[in-house]
Amino acid sequence: MPLLMLKDLPRYDCLIKAAERCPTLQPSACDAFLNLLRTGDDVFAVVARFLASHDISQGRFTVLMLLGMECPEEEDRPSTPATLAEMAGVTRATMTGLIDTLEKDGLVSREADPKDRRTIHVVLTAEGRAVLDGMLPDYFQCVADVLRPLSEAERKQLVRLLQKIQVGLPDVNLQQSQR
Repeated sequence: MPLLMLKDLPRYDCLIKAAERCPTLQPSACDAFLNLLRTGDDVFAVVARFLASHDISQGRFTVLMLLGMECPEEEDRPSTPATLAEMAGVTRATMTGLIDTLEKDGLVSREADPKDRRTIHVVLTAEGRAVLDGMLPDYFQCVADVLRPLSEAERKQLVRLLQKIQVGLPDVNLQQSQR
C-alpha cells in the first residue's frame, strides 16, 4: 500500500501559491517530502515485484535475510523470535506467523537452546540457505539497478542526508494546531 496517494505531484509554483494561504507550508520542504514519499513508494513497488517473481513476501524475505546475512563482528546473530521481531519492526505475533510459514516450507527450523530449554532459536535450514543464496544475486542486482542513476559520491551523500533526516525524526512536533 503506497504512502503517497497522489498520482502526480504538485508543481512547485502551486506549492508557493498554497503557502500564501498556509504560512507554515515551506514549498521546498513540501516538495522534498513529497518526492521522498513518491520515491519510497516506487522503490517499494520495484522490490515487491522482485519478491513476487520469487514467490516470497517481504516479511518472509526479511526473516531469511536476518538469519542468513553474514556479519563477522556479530557472534550472537538474531535468532530468537523476539529478537527477530524487534529487528524486523513487527510484533511477536506477526513474527510467529512468518516463522510458522517458513518452517512449514522447510526454510527454517525451531531449535531449543541447549543451555536454556525455555529459549527457542530460529535457524536457517540448508534449503532456506539455498533459497536465499539463489535470490541474493538477483536481489542485489535489483538494488544496484534502482541506484544506477547515482554516482558513488551521490549514493554516499544520499545516505548521509537520509541519516540526517532519521536523526531528526524524534524531534518532529506532532502537536495539532488549536482551533
